[in-house]
This record gives sequence, structure tokens and C-alpha cells, in this order.
Amino acid sequence: MLRSKSGRPATETPPASPGPRRAARAAAEGELGALLARAQWLDAADTRFRQQLPAAVAAQVRLANVAEGTAVVLVPSPAWKARLRLDTALLLAAANAAGIEARAVTLKVVPPTVPAPDRPGAPLSAGARAVLEAAARSVADPELRAQLLRLAASGRTR
Repeated sequence: MLRSKSGRPATETPPASPGPRRAARAAAEGELGALLARAQWLDAADTRFRQQLPAAVAAQVRLANVAEGTAVVLVPSPAWKARLRLDTALLLAAANAAGIEARAVTLKVVPPTVPAPDRPGAPLSAGARAVLEAAARSVADPELRAQLLRLAASGRTR
């Protein structure tokens, strides 16, 4: 019988990693499972909904919820809200064509999030640099030593 490096027979499949599968199985059970299923349904419904819209409109909207016959649609600005308020028939037709039973539409303005600009941190004090350099000298790991020295050097004023 052939054996692998681990000593198991070569025809035996290695055991599966329990981490991600166990977490997914636990998430699917109970109240969290219902929430996860709802989020997945809503994501798929949003995709179908936007496929039914003109490209210019689809790029600006997102289906946020469907409850009691009302589709809640997010728009990026008050101007888009005003424009689409006049064309709710288009949104209702798209929702119904996507298999979403909606009799009304609620538009909500949610401006797009803009990432915060990168701000340089405060310069390191001479004491902080000295501590980093001392820590670098005290570690045996060459990679960690190099990282600590690089960090200490990054705080120097030029």
C-alpha cells in the first residue's frame, strides 16, 4: 500500500479544514441563518431589479428593502430622488419584472461614502525612535528587526 508523507494511505483524502465550513454551518442555523438568507435574497433581488433599469439609472440606485409591498430604493443625491420621484412607474415596472411584488416605492438619499484621505501621522519623537531601535536590537527574528528599524527610520525628519 502506498503511503503519503503524513503516513495515511495515498488513496485516502485528507480531512477537510473545519474552520470556514463549520462557521458557515453555524451561521446558517438559527436566527442568524434567517438574516443571512434575507441578505442573500435582497442582494439577488437588487441585481435583478437593476438589470431591468436603463444603465444610467441602474448605476445610481440600489434596492435596500422590500416590505409590505413597498420597495425601498437608495439614491445618491436629492437630485436623483427628485428625478426618480417623477418616474416611480419605471421603478415599479422594473421591480415587478424582477419578480419583486411592489405596489409602492420609497426613495431614500444615501450619499456615497468617500474614503477618508490619507493623513500622515504625527512624526515620531526621538524617544519613540530610540525605543523602536532598542526593540529591533532585542529580537532574533530578522524580518521583525527589519520592520522595526524601518518604522523607526520612517519617523525621522529629513
